[in-house]
Parts: sequence; structure tokens; C-alpha cells
Amino acid sequence: MKWTEQQIPRQDGRVAVITGANTGLGFETARRLAEHGASVVLAVRDAEKGELAAARISGDVSVQELDLTSLDSVRAAAAGLRASHPRIDLLINNAGVMYTPKQTTRDGFEMQFGTNHLGHFALTGLLLDLLLPVPGSRVVTVSSTGHRINAAIYFDDLQWERSYSRSAAYGQSKLANLMFTYELQRRLAAHGTTAAVAAHPGISNTELARNTPPVARRLITWLAPVITQPAAAGALPTLRAATDPSVLGGQYYGPDGLAERRGSPRLVTSSPDSYDVTVQQRLWAVSEDLTGVRFPVGRATAELTTHEPAGPEQLTRG
Repeated sequence: MKWTEQQIPRQDGRVAVITGANTGLGFETARRLAEHGASVVLAVRDAEKGELAAARISGDVSVQELDLTSLDSVRAAAAGLRASHPRIDLLINNAGVMYTPKQTTRDGFEMQFGTNHLGHFALTGLLLDLLLPVPGSRVVTVSSTGHRINAAIYFDDLQWERSYSRSAAYGQSKLANLMFTYELQRRLAAHGTTAAVAAHPGISNTELARNTPPVARRLITWLAPVITQPAAAGALPTLRAATDPSVLGGQYYGPDGLAERRGSPRLVTSSPDSYDVTVQQRLWAVSEDLTGVRFPVGRATAELTTHEPAGPEQLTRG
């Protein structure tokens, strides 16, 4: 059976923090969670735009300023959220940038890796103790099919100082999102309350593609009716990962159509490289060093069972 927004359970009493929620996928995710009773926090870079977005959503919605390109801002946002919300049920790491020209964050990280991975890594680590006591809490991180394109974790040049490829840097950041999710789930399993899950929107018609080279952008625009879906549809894999009672930690959700470009959300498989535990753990250690954030969950000492991220040969359709 196809999963639709009608299957989102009531979210009354739950607190959901969503990054990048003033537009696109994040806005649609926030809108639906609020409509189903959640108290939603739009964690956004531009507070004024966040307030305008909040005014368009029915329900309990507030705004927290958050600039993922600045670790100082991430720490300030985490402090603000801790002061206003003693518990968090859903942390949805949605914000992102794609194919940006070569540039760095305020802390000197390559923009895509710094924003898409390191900013969310730090935010999650700073907020995780607010989720751990909450049964059924989840950390949902939005990846992309781009994690398969020229993608690896380039430890010898993480910040792309020697050369730069927009697509490979984006692929690295989205692969990092998945590896972070899988390693986080491994560490969370012993606690039994919080799950780490990943999702991707297929090819959705949002502002994310604004930095795509002109030729590719024109091609996407021409093919849009065939290969893309509206942001409202692109948000469904995230919503399923966040709310479906049958979801397990370490799973990955995306569209069920051809090449996962569009369609209804189902359980999907990420690239074989994403399941490399050694690289996951090395990336985790490097991310701790770069951000200065240590998580309140240590490295797992035992093999996981039902919550272990399934490899390509183990996943079934949801």
C-alpha cells in the first residue's frame, strides 16, 4: 500500500525541530507536522523569513535563528532551544546547500560539507540529551541520491583545498549524512529510546538547485514534468521517517519511482560505500575534532540486531 500524508499519526504533545523550514521541503514537513498537532520549531538562518513562513502554517509554530555555516550560531541556537524546550521528540536535519561555488563557512569548512554535515552533526550532538529521555524520539537526516555521484569521504582533502568539484563536494556531504545516521544509530541502540533515520526527496522542485550550472539547470527545467515532483511530495519520505510507527533506526526512505526520482515513500537502499563501518567511525571522529562537539552516547561495543542499518542485500520494500 502506498504511504500518504493521511497515514501520519497525530503528533499532539510532540516537539519537532526542523532546520531550513522556511521554504521547500522543510516548510512542507513543518506544515504537515503542525497540522497533525506537533509543536514545530522552524530553525532557520533568516529569522524574518522564518516568521513569514510560520504565519503561513496553522498550529503551534515558533522560530529559532540558526546559521549552520557558523558553529557559534549552532551553539547559540542549541542554547536557545534548550531554554525554550526541555524535551524534543523530533530533530529533522533538513537544511542544505547544493553545488555552491567554492567557498567556506565562517569556520573555514568547505561550504557544502560544513553546512550539510558538520553543522547538523554539531546541532544533533548539542541537543541529543533532550531526545534521549523521550521514548519514540527520532533524529531524521535528509540525504540525497547525490550521495552516489562522485561520492566518497575524501579524508586527504575534506575541505577541497587542493581542487574543487561542485558535484563531488555535494556527494561527499550527502554521503556523510548517511554515514552519520548509521553510526549514530549504532550508538543509540543501547539506549532504546531514540532512533536515527535517513530520508531523501528524490528530485524535487525546490530552491536547492539554484546553484546548478546554467546548462544543467535548463535541462532540469525542460525535463521537470517528467523527472521532478513538487516539494509537498518530496517531503513525504522525511515525514514517513519521522512519524511512521513501523520505522526502525538505521533505515533510509525515498520515493518508490524509477531511479527513486519521484513517487511514494518506501524503504530504500543507500550506496554500498555508505555502509562501511570503518569509514563511518573515522568520519565521526574527524567530525568531533572539527566541531568540538562530543555526543552523550559512546561508541557501541556490541553488534546490533534489528536496528542495524541493513546492507543492500538485506533491505526489503516498505
